[in-house]
Amino acid sequence: MGIPSEMRDMWVNRGKGLLIPSPAEEQKRLRSAKCTQEGVKEGFKAAVIACVLSTVPTLAAVRMIPWAKHNLNYTAQALIICGASISSYFITADKTILACARKNAQLEDSLRRQKQ
Repeated sequence: MGIPSEMRDMWVNRGKGLLIPSPAEEQKRLRSAKCTQEGVKEGFKAAVIACVLSTVPTLAAVRMIPWAKHNLNYTAQALIICGASISSYFITADKTILACARKNAQLEDSLRRQKQ
């Protein structure tokens, strides 16, 4: 018993559409994937830096400032640190992806003008 070969082939090829992308569309897809990868790398770098830069003052404040010592438990400290890291990741990734997309749009525009 098993899956008949016709059904298996249909299931495997399900992700592939009937349309074949043109080379220009394939280049667009590759450039957008590259932009996304760049955004992820830059966002991760920013998140690591923000994590370190928010950890040091948060932990120092909890040790030295009486109000923080009494009111900021471990969960609050973790939320402060994670909030800074997450926000810096998304802001940096978004800015990087938008800058890359803008650069790609200008490239396409200049290539279109050269063809004319």
